[in-house]
Amino acid sequence: MTEKTIRVQQIGSPIRREASQRQTLVGLKLNKMHRIAVLPDNPSVRGMIAKVHHLVRVLDDAA
Repeated sequence: MTEKTIRVQQIGSPIRREASQRQTLVGLKLNKMHRIAVLPDNPSVRGMIAKVHHLVRVLDDAA
């Protein structure tokens, strides 16, 4: 079986944001504008995306 993945793109800058939001972007492998990361689609990644939903865009959603 193939593990479900999700593609996420950073669309907002972490400048003037809380340090925890910047750290969440780094945890999602998004630390530069317009970078796209392919991540496993699991509850922990979904929670991280929800925390910085205003800074990222989900490109293709498996759910």
